[in-house]
Amino acid sequence: MNKTILLEKRPIGKPQLSDFKFVSNEVESINTGEILLKTTYVSVDPYLRGRMSDAKSYVPSFELHKPITSGIVAEVIDSKNNAFKKGDFVSGMLAWKEFQKSTGEGLLKVDASKAPLSTYLGVLGMTGLTAYLGLTEIGKPKKGETIVVSGAAGAVGSVVGQIAKLIGCKVIGIAGTDEKVNMLKSSLGFDKAINYNTTKNMAAAIKEAAPNGVDIYFDNVGGPISDAVLFNINQFARIIICGAISVYNSTELPKSVSVQPFLVKNSALMQGFIVSNYAEKFPEAIKQLSHWLAEGKLTYTETIVEGFDTIPEAFLNLFEGKNSGKMLVKI
Repeated sequence: MNKTILLEKRPIGKPQLSDFKFVSNEVESINTGEILLKTTYVSVDPYLRGRMSDAKSYVPSFELHKPITSGIVAEVIDSKNNAFKKGDFVSGMLAWKEFQKSTGEGLLKVDASKAPLSTYLGVLGMTGLTAYLGLTEIGKPKKGETIVVSGAAGAVGSVVGQIAKLIGCKVIGIAGTDEKVNMLKSSLGFDKAINYNTTKNMAAAIKEAAPNGVDIYFDNVGGPISDAVLFNINQFARIIICGAISVYNSTELPKSVSVQPFLVKNSALMQGFIVSNYAEKFPEAIKQLSHWLAEGKLTYTETIVEGFDTIPEAFLNLFEGKNSGKMLVKI
């Protein structure tokens, strides 16, 4: 039998386990031109919360009573497609199913001998691409500049900080526990790190960590933390809006400072993006990330939970900050 996870209800506020439903069906047989896949790793990501609502966004909403999809690494266990053979591993946007068939369209072969399979959903996948392209295309970092990264212990933020260090920036990370703060400084090479949960005045703490001001802000969280950074930006600062996890589950309009005065008086740039904006640059980005990884200049952190049944809980744990680096489920 084949388990599948459906979106049963659209969440109101923070998602609950009751918003998901498990169903079981027989494993489908494949036809000519198709492959049968066995899920190996499932990526759970904050942006999936947006797809669970029916609000207009840059990607279509998930349909009720239909399987949820996300980044997945899977093994080809049967093939009637000449482009794939049994034993191949692929990555792509696939359904939350233990087994599924595919034509192979949109799937990328990945090589477990060159890097661990999990990295193709993380540092060598959309996570790494988001970090690299958001930072380099919008942030345009230069040696000696100061960058602040919120959600710095998360999947994207942890990679952003490392890339900025490789370029020669001073890197300040913001995270939610002392353990994460210590990891940023000891394992990932951040110059400074701030625990927002134990800091009473974030604007003052950022000023202390960045006495010469902030040239680049890579924003993964939004909310009051991002407001505090605005009080410290330099002239011609670049503010990269990657995510806003602090407000994803809000049922009311968030209250925030007006950004316009900060942008005007500092001639600063604030730009949101999605990684597919830079799809033509994916090959060169993956090449650079792979090079740094092979040289040992880029490391990665993962939080891996095991078992297909744990996927919804792993997703919910993102909003509790229970992950360090990429959150994955190993099947």
